[in-house]
Amino acid sequence: MSKTIAVIRGDGIGPEIMNATLRVLDALDCGLDYEFVEAGMEALEKHGELLPAATLDTIAKHSIALKSPLTTPVGGGFSSINVQLRRHFDLYANVRPAISFPGTKARFENIDIITVRENTEGAYLSEGQTLSEDGETASSMIRTTRRGCNRIVRYAFEMARSKGRKKVTAVHKANIMKTTSGLFLNVAREIAKEYPDIEFNELIVDNTCMQLVMRPEQFDVIVTTNLFGDILSDLCAGLVGGLGLAPGSNIGAEAAIFEAVHGSAPDIAGKGVANPCALLLAAADMLDHLGMAEKGTRIRTAIRETLAAGDRTTPDLGGSGTTDSFADALVERVKG
Repeated sequence: MSKTIAVIRGDGIGPEIMNATLRVLDALDCGLDYEFVEAGMEALEKHGELLPAATLDTIAKHSIALKSPLTTPVGGGFSSINVQLRRHFDLYANVRPAISFPGTKARFENIDIITVRENTEGAYLSEGQTLSEDGETASSMIRTTRRGCNRIVRYAFEMARSKGRKKVTAVHKANIMKTTSGLFLNVAREIAKEYPDIEFNELIVDNTCMQLVMRPEQFDVIVTTNLFGDILSDLCAGLVGGLGLAPGSNIGAEAAIFEAVHGSAPDIAGKGVANPCALLLAAADMLDHLGMAEKGTRIRTAIRETLAAGDRTTPDLGGSGTTDSFADALVERVKG
């Protein structure tokens, strides 16, 4: 049975790592067909808009998208396309695994942490952001709902149970942000009672950061709000070697978008040295989501074996290979 997915090639190094990823998916014979859609700078140049309606319609039609990085300016300019996509499709759960791989020069070994981040509300609301006319005062709204807290915490516990995970840690700042973070914590406590088979823990976010860099082995699944999850998931990526090994899944009731969470790296675009691991790991998570877990495991195993060999990996991973040589090695291994 075949399945068509929407594919966004992305900006900067995006097309290069997407080509490598699709080569590996094709070698696995997943029965996937691709409908390429445009977003980001490519869409702006061609259509005068960053996120065309045709792209949204195609993602809605297929319900699954695989996405390379898109450019988001810092400070000014246009708003994040990623945030727009998450809100448009109500992709409320952002799932970020951080897993140790060999040959990465990471400071820790045997890390296996999943951060589940609320993806649609909290501190990232575009409404409520204002700047005074004199430019001296900026303000922003944080809105947290019981519905939003309920579904993200429940998602984390259900995912933990389905994956055989033993512990869920709710991360908050309820000691200071007594209403917004307090609501999240109260909901987490309520829902945890429904899962007696899973250990529940709660930690203040600043203590969590310290504990992650001191004793990361104590964490299994972390569930938290939007802003804290954004920060903590990158911290966890640093524990295993950086964003080049960090996939992201954005899950909703009607659609899911899988992505590399690093930037578009325009400084190395076109040089053929971009590391495709993050997007490949996102593709593996996509296969899990589509009921092809065995094929997802084969991608992860091939990455692990290729990193351990080290002969055809990209420079950021300590090798002297290229994006294409890395893909070649993976294709050989998944074909077995």
